[in-house]
Formats: sequence, C-alpha cells, structure tokens
Amino acid sequence: MTGITRRILLAGAVALAVSPAARAADPLKEIRIDWATYNPVSMVLKQKGLLEKEFAKDGITVTWVQSAGSNKALEFLNAGSIDFGSTAGSAALVARINGNPIKSIYVYSRPEWTALVTSKDSKIATVTDLKGKRVAVTRGTDPHIFLVRALLGAGLTEKDITPVLLQHADGKTALIRGDVDAWAGLDPMMAQAEVEEGAKLFYRNADANTWASSMCASSS
Repeated sequence: MTGITRRILLAGAVALAVSPAARAADPLKEIRIDWATYNPVSMVLKQKGLLEKEFAKDGITVTWVQSAGSNKALEFLNAGSIDFGSTAGSAALVARINGNPIKSIYVYSRPEWTALVTSKDSKIATVTDLKGKRVAVTRGTDPHIFLVRALLGAGLTEKDITPVLLQHADGKTALIRGDVDAWAGLDPMMAQAEVEEGAKLFYRNADANTWASSMCASSS
C-alpha cells in the first residue's frame, strides 16, 4: 500500500463527507464501503484498518460489506446500501450507460484477472469448442464481457452456448463438480481452481481485460 494509494482512497471518502447532500443533511457518521477478493486494495484497507484510523478523529465509523462481484457492488451502490464499491471498468461503464448513477474515483491497475476455464480432463481447447456447451458466467461483470468478446472473435454469440448464471465462486464450484463444461473465471478463484484442481485456462487474452476494481461512488 503506497502513500499515494491511501491518499486517493481517503480523498474519495472525504469527497463523500463534504458533498452538498451531506452538508444539507445530518453530520456524516458512517462510511459504507465494500471489500472484494478481486480487489486487493480493499482487502488491505480492511485488514490494516487505515480508514478507521483516519476517520476516528471525526467520529465517523467505517462499515465493510462484502461484494461477490461487480454486479453485486453495482446493485449495492444503486440501492444506496454502500457508498463506495469495487467493480471492473467494463462493468462500471455498462452500468453507467444503463442509468446507474455512479462515478469512478479510483483505478489502480489492469490485471489479467479473467480467462475462460475448463476442467483438467475436458476436451475443450478453443473458444469454438464451446458451441452447444454449458458455460458458467456472472452477468454484468468483466468475465461476462470477456466471454462475449471471445465468442464474437470465434464467430459465435451467447445463443451458441448455454449460459449458466452464477456468481463467480459458484461458477468455480459448478466447473469442478462437472455441472458446467466451462467457466468465465475470475481471480483469485480462477488461480485456486488451476492450482488445486488442475483446471485449464484454455483461452486467455490480457488485452481484453479492463482496468481493475474501479472504486465507484453514487453521484446522486
């Protein structure tokens, strides 16, 4: 955790505290922020208690809420359940286009955090092999958009597969159990499946991964 990283995140929290809506209402007493396994920054902040230490002097508490994917973080933001959430850049863009009043306040890297995954004994070796197969995917997330782009690149669409809509962790479980033929994976669960279960990342494209874990705040 660099000093710059910490200052950027704290600046975002301060922006919430001094917004016109906050000034018109009662003094800010709580900041609600998500943490997610796909956002290491959020996990470090939570573990180290940096936000708690920063805002304790102002009498502001920090409440952490786990989000299982970009789709859930965006749902929480739209419902006003959290003030700051973690999403992939593509998911945030699509949500904004669809009218979710969010804004990106912080991005920190562009990881290769998604790929198309199959089991160790599977005969699937290319995206074309997915035709007619059951593929676990979390709709509205970077892995979902990655899957769609991969299919289009192979001359296919989602109509050529059977999408099985599951959250990321459940998608990994479904793949390991053999309930689906492939999975649009997400780290660190994807890496875990690869190391512990011998899962194969049969399609990778680092350029199709978008910027990581945009910290988005409701702009309303």
